[in-house]
Amino acid sequence: MTQKTWGGRFSEATDKRVEAFTESISYDHRLYRQDIQASQAHTRMLAAVGLLSQQEAEQIVTALEEIGQDIAAGRMPWQIELEDIHTHIERALIARLGDLGRKLHTARSRNDQVVTDVKLWVREAIDQIDSRLEDLQRAFVRFAEREEGVILPGYTHLQRAQPVLASHYALAYVEKWQRDRDRLAEARRRLNVLPLGAAALAGTSLPIDRDMVRRELGFAELAANSMDVSSDRDFVLDYVYALAVLAVHLSGWAEEWIIWSTTEFSFLELPDAFCTGSSIMPHKKNPDVLELIRGRSARVIAALQQLFVLLKGLPLAYNRDLQEDKIALFTAHDTVNACLEVAIPLVEGSRLRRDSITARLEDGFLDATTLMEGLVEMGVPLRAAHEAVGRLVQECEQRRCRLAELPEEVFQHLLPQHLDDSGRLRSRLGTAAALAAFRSHGSTAPAEVKKQLQLWKQRLRLDPAQH
Repeated sequence: MTQKTWGGRFSEATDKRVEAFTESISYDHRLYRQDIQASQAHTRMLAAVGLLSQQEAEQIVTALEEIGQDIAAGRMPWQIELEDIHTHIERALIARLGDLGRKLHTARSRNDQVVTDVKLWVREAIDQIDSRLEDLQRAFVRFAEREEGVILPGYTHLQRAQPVLASHYALAYVEKWQRDRDRLAEARRRLNVLPLGAAALAGTSLPIDRDMVRRELGFAELAANSMDVSSDRDFVLDYVYALAVLAVHLSGWAEEWIIWSTTEFSFLELPDAFCTGSSIMPHKKNPDVLELIRGRSARVIAALQQLFVLLKGLPLAYNRDLQEDKIALFTAHDTVNACLEVAIPLVEGSRLRRDSITARLEDGFLDATTLMEGLVEMGVPLRAAHEAVGRLVQECEQRRCRLAELPEEVFQHLLPQHLDDSGRLRSRLGTAAALAAFRSHGSTAPAEVKKQLQLWKQRLRLDPAQH
């Protein structure tokens, strides 16, 4: 009998060049656990509906378990003439059980088989990335605790803008990672629809029980349309899109910490174990891990584009083009997983250079906006207050001083004429005073940040009281 699952219709052997061109075993062998899991559920169902005896089903399930152990131990050689992981497992089953092994594929196609395998794989992949993201959130919450009370310059356009607490800064990333986790959870919810039983595209005339398989594999729903589900790869797009957004977040954070670790900024001390040196310059400490996280985000974004282009012109139902989806999927997952693996300990080992930050904290007029808002509270229209503080800043730049260092007469002269209480305004000057003036929900106000930090500690189970 031919080794092909489809060889009966053909009168000549497949050209070796075609076998090399069409094989997918070089990468889809990663689906072996999922393929065996789905095949065992399918086997039990075939027995339940009378298409296999109970004894036959038990033999197949046991043999599949043994095949999985052989693959895990590296005892199965991959052969391109067997094309894919499904055929390798089926042929190994036939080698063990003879004609009984040939019954496994009853009432299914490789079309519904592969999409079921990939859904099972993506479901596990989402759970893995979500777990790593939760650990990264914990690392940033611990960073927020470690640097509690430290004031940083906040930036817009990479220009100094307003003062923020370092804890507030760290929690901003915790929020980003949470949105990433929410996207992953939504992708997981949408993919949790069982394809198996759709067969090639139209279903089957055999009396199968799809709901039994659904329950055994832990899917929430049954696919309602066999043509749709046998060709659907939206769930791969959903997952890789979520990974691409996550990669963008990782890249932005990496860029920021690369800048912060420069001599020019000198905000951050990175752990030596996560930096490298120069082959010619003995003094160098390079943030190569962060640079590679930033660089590898391109792979993930490219994988998403690869999938969009792959899927954009496919007619219903299954087309062999879909074999290519796994290359983009595995690349995106592996890249993000590796980035998270090094990001977590890097955050844990990094420290702010407090002395360096404090030495220049009063530079850049971080208190200007709070001064303007003080004028607004005293009844000055915002645009007039904005213009007045702008004139004060201009005067400071000419005198090379800070707002708090302006002489009283200059301060009074440049403020709106009807304003005579400069004492209240001067109490807002200086970075610490400006930061203390914040009060809005979600702001960098110390009380707000403390509240948010406590909430995240509870949510991530970092508060001993919650254990």
